[in-house]
Order: sequence, then structure tokens, then C-alpha cells
Amino acid sequence: MKRRDFIKKLGGAAAATSVVLTACQPHNKPIVPTGVIFDGQGEMTYRTNPNTGDRVSLLGYGMMRLPVEQGGTLRDNPNSFIDQELVNQEIDYALEHGVNYIDTAPVYCKGMSEHATGIALARHPRKSYYLATKLSNFSPSTWSREASINMFENSLKELQTDYVDYLLLHSVGGNTQELDSEGLFNARYMDNGILDWLVEQKAAGRIRNLGFSYHGDVKIFDMLLRWHDEGRYHWDFVQIQLNYADWNFATINGQGVNSSYLYNELQRRGIPAIIMEPLLGGRLAKQPEHILKQMKEREPETPAARWAFRYAGTPDDVLTVLSGMTYMEHLIQNIETYSPLRPITPEEDEFLMKVAEQFVKLQTVPCTACNYCMPCPYGINIPAIFDHYNYFVTEGVMPTGNPEAKEYRHNRRNFLLGYDDKVPYERQASHCIGCNHCVEHCPQEIDIPAELHRIDDFVEQLKRQG
Repeated sequence: MKRRDFIKKLGGAAAATSVVLTACQPHNKPIVPTGVIFDGQGEMTYRTNPNTGDRVSLLGYGMMRLPVEQGGTLRDNPNSFIDQELVNQEIDYALEHGVNYIDTAPVYCKGMSEHATGIALARHPRKSYYLATKLSNFSPSTWSREASINMFENSLKELQTDYVDYLLLHSVGGNTQELDSEGLFNARYMDNGILDWLVEQKAAGRIRNLGFSYHGDVKIFDMLLRWHDEGRYHWDFVQIQLNYADWNFATINGQGVNSSYLYNELQRRGIPAIIMEPLLGGRLAKQPEHILKQMKEREPETPAARWAFRYAGTPDDVLTVLSGMTYMEHLIQNIETYSPLRPITPEEDEFLMKVAEQFVKLQTVPCTACNYCMPCPYGINIPAIFDHYNYFVTEGVMPTGNPEAKEYRHNRRNFLLGYDDKVPYERQASHCIGCNHCVEHCPQEIDIPAELHRIDDFVEQLKRQG
């Protein structure tokens, strides 16, 4: 879809919403005080899958960052266990409030996500939700036909079901030191005949929709869509990264593929898009103060995350937008955002593109905290290091400028103390030996060792100034 046509569709949807808000009000009397927006005053927005007629909630529940018994997630407490009671409560609330798309994978939560998801969902009628999981055969030990089949069968067992509604080839487009992106794709899905086997499982009713999640080399994305055009394989859906920062700016510094390209290629083929990373790993919910100020001037009561979720849900051919909701308050807030969706208007779209331009100029590491790079063979906590660094950049509190200035010394102290507090010494960037084990697993194609060395050099510079 051309950007101009995209904006026209936004305008039409927004106009319809405006009519609903003002229809029953006295002449010249606003429904709410200026600048105050009430979201969550209606029913969940649904989209229809043209392939199956599934009526899917616009908000999808991503089971990637489940709560653990010690609080937080496994990233915060790696030796803890999933808090099953809390997961059950959150699933109950989600289903009760219209969320019916549940997404998991064999590798999520150190392999515990499918099991916890299965327990939570088994307490509800199977027809009351759509279940998505993935063939996460990343490791060479899982490339054999037998191992990949066993992974699929184990997913059904853990999820306590005899079929899956949406099955994805997980994270296609990556590479390894030994294989380029096409060689890796062939090793995972073609040389072992697994893709053809999955097509057979779909014909047998054990998979209702077959698709893939895309990260990495756009050559693989284009190749799979060409196969779709040729009738070689039919993709019922495709999962892509889409947010307002990546719509036009994902290619900055030579990294990523613009969301606009990915979405438009799917739309012109009539392939529904499932959206991941609407918050760009949470970074769009933690905007720097100067950007938050602009957002609050427009809508004082609207959280930054809501702008991003509204944007991701607005395009017509988006089937559902995934969110990894650890805490109940996140679940409640996101349900409000889509109950119903308040589509982004053309004016708001223009505003968000200006916000995106400001955001991408910040020299952050484009890490989404997916944890695919973990565990590091040398114990380095890669996501935590990047998160600490990015926080100081986006908050505008990096120690820069005159080292003798009071503000610089204050920021320098906070950066170093926070670094030691958040990342124990033995897990800091200084221990990176550049083995590149992490690089081949990064869906954002970050040169992780280079970034770790850059951050370590910065830390050492700050220490020397002391």
C-alpha cells in the first residue's frame, strides 16, 4: 500500500471514530475536557483472517516474558520458576476481556513457556482461543527430521492440545558463521523435508494456519513470498516487526528492513500480518523526557506505549499485535487500548513520524531484549548492559560535555554506580572476547561484540576520569 493510501485509510477510520464520540452531545459541548481521552470504553476490536474466517482479537498475548515466583521475569531472576498461579489469573483476565490469540514457542522462558501456557489454557474451552507456537529449531542438534518432528510433537504435548491454530517457522532470515541466511534456512527446513512435513500436518488438521516469523536478511523474506506467488508454498500469515520508529527508519545505519516494506509486500498479496515488537523491546514506552513532553501536550493522560500500540494496530491487514505482558497492569492497559482501537489519524501519523525521527537520532543500541543472544558462553549479561546504556541515552542523562561540570560528574557517578548495580562485574562488557557466538542469534543483526567493546571503552574512560 502506498503511504498516501495508508494515510487516507487512517483518516476515514478516524472520522468514523470522531462521529461516535460526538453524536449524542449538545451543540458546541465537548464530550470530555480538551486533551482528555477515554480509551477502553467499548468492546475489543477484532480482525477476520481471510483464510479461515477466524475472528482474532487485535491484541495478542505473547507468552515470552512470563512472571516468575521471585518477581519480575527470568531475566530478573534466572534461577526462579514460572509463577503459574499468576499466569493463570492473567490468562483468565485476558480471555474474559476479549483477547483470544495466545502466542508461545518452545524456546520461550528457558523452555518453560509452552508448559505454563498449556496449564493455563487447559482450564478453558479449546474453541475459546487461537493458539500459536513455533518450530524453534535453531540449534544444529534440532535440524534433523526426527528432532524437528519431536519438537513439534512435544509442543502439542506441553500445550495439552491435538492441534495448533497458527504454526510459525521461527525467526527465518538469520545466519551463522558457517552458513549464510539461505543455507541456514535450507538446513532448518528444506534439506530435512520438514517444511513439506508441516504442509502435510496442515492437510491433516493438526495445523490450521502455516506461516513464518521474519528477522534478518530480507532476501529470505522476498524468497518465501516469491514461493507464495509461484504456488510452491502458501503462507496463511506472516509475523513481522512493525512500529512507528521502524516504519521508515529501520534501515538507519544499515540495520533492519523498514516495516513499511514488509507490510506492503504482505498486503498486496492479501497475507495477514501479525505484529511483533510494537514497542521496539519496550524502548517506545520509555521515551526521553523531551519526546514525552510532546506526547503529553497532545494527550496528557495517554501513556507513551499507547501511541505505539495504536499505530501498530491501525493498518487494515494487521490481524493481531503481540505484547509480552508480564504484569497485570500492562495487560489491563493494552486491553483498554484496543477496546476499541482508536485508529491513528493522518495528523497523528505525521506527528509520530517526527517523533520517530527524533528517536532514531539517539545513539542507542537497537536491542529489543529478546534474549536470543543468551546465554553468553562467557556469562556476559548482554541485554542488561545494552538496557543500562540505552536508558542513559534516551533519558538524556549520559555523562557528556565538560568533565569538570557538576552535571557531568553527577551523571558519571550515576552511570557507573548503576552499571555495577545492574550488571555484576563478572557479567560486564569487559569480559567479551569477541567469540561472535551471540551475533548469529541476533534478529536485529547487531554487531554485539563491537557494541560491547564500545560500551566497555566508554566505561573505562569514565573510570579514568575519577
